[in-house]
Amino acid sequence: MTLTVIELRQYTLHPGRRDELIDLFVGELIEPQEKDGMTILGVFRDLDDPDRFVWLRGFPDMPSRARSLDAFYNGPIWARHANAANATMLDSSDARLLRPVAGDFPQAYEGTHSITINQPGTPAPGALITLTTLDAANNFPRLPVRTDEGPIDVSLFSTDIPGALRLSSAL
Repeated sequence: MTLTVIELRQYTLHPGRRDELIDLFVGELIEPQEKDGMTILGVFRDLDDPDRFVWLRGFPDMPSRARSLDAFYNGPIWARHANAANATMLDSSDARLLRPVAGDFPQAYEGTHSITINQPGTPAPGALITLTTLDAANNFPRLPVRTDEGPIDVSLFSTDIPGALRLSSAL
C-alpha cells in the first residue's frame, strides 16, 4: 500500500512517564490503529529528552486519514485507554502532516536514528526517507497539526547526526 500522508507526532510528557505511555501504546494502541487503516511507521524514545515520545504513522490519502482517525478516536479501544494515555502527556499538539518525496521507511529500526527538520529542498544525503510538508487542510481537527513554521523537509537517517533529533526505537 502506498502511503501519501505521513504524520510526525512529538509529545511532551509529564516527567518520568514515557515508559508508561510506550507500554500502553505498544501493548494496546498500535494494533487497533492498524486495524482501522493506519500504518504505524515508527515509535521512538528521544535520546536527549526523557520526557519526549516521537512517532510516525501513515495513511494512503487524506480521505483515508479522516476515516481511520474517526474510527479509532471514536471507537471502544481509545475510549478505554484515552484517560490513561492523556494522563502521561503535557502536550500532544506538535504534529505535522507530511508527504514522502524520496526514499522509504525501513522495515525495522536498530540502533540510533536521527530526524532532521530543514527548509524545503535542503539536500539530505544518506537519508532513508525525506518527507515534505503536505499542503492539505487538517481533515480531523480534533488532532491539531502545526502550520506555524511554513513548509519544511523532514529526513530520517539510520545514524546519529549531531544537532538532530536523536531517537531509539521503542518497539
